[in-house]
Amino acid sequence: MKLCYLKKDDFPYTIRVVSEVLESNGSSSMATVCSGSMSLMAAGVPVKEQVAGIAMGLISNDDKYVILSDILGEEDHLGDMDFKVAGTKNGITGFQMDIKISNVTKQLMRDALEQARIGRMHILSIMDSVISSSRGDISVNAPKIVQLQIDIDKISLVIGSTGKTVKAITDEFEVRVQIEQDGRITLFGTDNLKMQKAKAKIESIVREPKVGEIYDGIVKKINSFGAFIELTPTKEGFLSNRSRSRDDRYGSDIRHSRYSNRHSRYGRDNRSSFGMRFPRLEEGQIVKVRISDIDKFGKIELELARD
Repeated sequence: MKLCYLKKDDFPYTIRVVSEVLESNGSSSMATVCSGSMSLMAAGVPVKEQVAGIAMGLISNDDKYVILSDILGEEDHLGDMDFKVAGTKNGITGFQMDIKISNVTKQLMRDALEQARIGRMHILSIMDSVISSSRGDISVNAPKIVQLQIDIDKISLVIGSTGKTVKAITDEFEVRVQIEQDGRITLFGTDNLKMQKAKAKIESIVREPKVGEIYDGIVKKINSFGAFIELTPTKEGFLSNRSRSRDDRYGSDIRHSRYSNRHSRYGRDNRSSFGMRFPRLEEGQIVKVRISDIDKFGKIELELARD
């Protein structure tokens, strides 16, 4: 069955199949192949296709022989061969033979494999009538694993100073974060929604901003020229009080705007703030902004965007 699994990068779980045989008068191993394949699909493991197995037997006398399909225990004990063949509709994935006669001819092997193919196709048709493809989603009770790949030079951004960033992600989304040296990041958790949010958080940290992109930024600092807006935990832009909204929502040039409340705690105009036709901003406030320009040094200029 292993040949029908996806690569570990696509499905990073450790898979363990347990088959409990209560009674047997035939090949319990081939029964395990069939039931194991179906159980993996039922569990949501992305198996490429069903795998079935069948045990072939042999009764021979001089140059004459008869090949038996799906042998019973007595046929295995008294017969000359126990030939187990497993595979899909497209071919064989594995086989194993116990033989009691001195030689096996090519013709005998051809006949045994062809008869095994016919039997395997019959078994697969029955299995497919019950379940023919993976259910897609693993059990809600199973631990969740999410993987993503980032550039090696961005690893430090995800870790943060003294591990501050990765610890914040761990605490906020209740996930365990494993970072490999090749830039592969694996998230472990139990809540799929939180896992996806944690993934999106990491992607936003390492993503290179582009002109025209819109962010819900956080006002970090205000001065007389404008406001510094945090776009991501590692990216910050500047919203100038001379900027113009592309959406023209706020009307004309805002270079002379003030707070509508012209009395600050210092008893004079608060010239480090925005006002009138420009929205009043305060530190910690979330504001929708668009990247209007990125200079050659990586400095980001912002403008207001429509809600």
